[in-house]
Amino acid sequence: MSRSTDILFTPFAHGALQLKNRIVMAPMTRSFSPGGVPGADVEAYYRRRAENDVGLILSEGVAPNTVTALGTPHVPNIVAPEAKAGWKKVSEAVRKAGGAMGLQLWHEGPYRNPAKSAFPDIPSWSASGVKVPGKQLWEPMTEAEIETAIEEFAAAALATKELGFACAEFHGAHSYLIDSFFWDQTNLRTDKWGGDWKGRTEFACEIIRRSRKLVGPDFPLLIRLSQWKQQDFNVRTAENPAELEKWLAPLVEAGIDIFHCSQRRFWEPAFDDSDLNFAGWTKKLTGKPSISVGSVGLSGEFTAAYSGEVSKPASLDALVERMEKREFDLIAVGRALLSDPEWVVKIRDGRTADLKDFTKDALATLY
Repeated sequence: MSRSTDILFTPFAHGALQLKNRIVMAPMTRSFSPGGVPGADVEAYYRRRAENDVGLILSEGVAPNTVTALGTPHVPNIVAPEAKAGWKKVSEAVRKAGGAMGLQLWHEGPYRNPAKSAFPDIPSWSASGVKVPGKQLWEPMTEAEIETAIEEFAAAALATKELGFACAEFHGAHSYLIDSFFWDQTNLRTDKWGGDWKGRTEFACEIIRRSRKLVGPDFPLLIRLSQWKQQDFNVRTAENPAELEKWLAPLVEAGIDIFHCSQRRFWEPAFDDSDLNFAGWTKKLTGKPSISVGSVGLSGEFTAAYSGEVSKPASLDALVERMEKREFDLIAVGRALLSDPEWVVKIRDGRTADLKDFTKDALATLY
């Protein structure tokens, strides 16, 4: 007999963030904003999830500038007036539907492909110009470029608040710009932005501090982190809990409210000799709320869909057990909510027979 999912539907409150349940829609970029502007179809896409009781919606990645941040076509920004107007309609629609939503602020950094961008002659930004360890592609970011990036992130966080969203999340995971400073294999700097953990966290900390100054003490700021990298799924930014604490403590001091801890599989332990996952260790070490994520509610990996694999609905028993132990506070759901906006209410009402499979075709729909 399956475990009760009641724990998923208990309210969550942390400061100004008040949620009806513990389920978060994970950020998923699908490139449906031509010219960087989210339109009526994007508005309807998020509204449907709010109408179906997702506790917190985190948007697809949103660019804090229109030049160096993106090489992926049709990704929205938070800079152009038309884009801001589009996001304001999204925030209003979600709020009227009884939902809460935040924007994820995303700079691709070394994973921006200049050739596919609108500015192919401008090199991509990263801590040391390194995308794959051992191979330098561009010059390291200059002090002026670092200052520009910090200001752009902070301005994007302020815009997120002004447009009526419930929170802002900085994308500090998956090898993108902020993460290129965290990992010692892509941050080879010897100045204040590199070296030990203090130096490697300083870029993110300054983004958080500047943002906090602009948005005030009560607006929730989240950061998404990952041990794994696009270059290597098996590496760890922090090799042990002591290193993880050195990574996280400066971010807490800078003013972060909630950690979003990305894993490919939520049930896997972060370190040897402990069952705690990445979000569990993060909560234990910081005392801050954490969001876990990774293959929730579906079999198989996200990447497997590209080779034609169909992901089937999977048991939530292991997730429920961890949440009942308060290992982490919230759970982010990706593919299941991408393919089915009613996933939350189906789980709540025990309608497991109505759950949908996931295929890559779901990426091509705005439903």
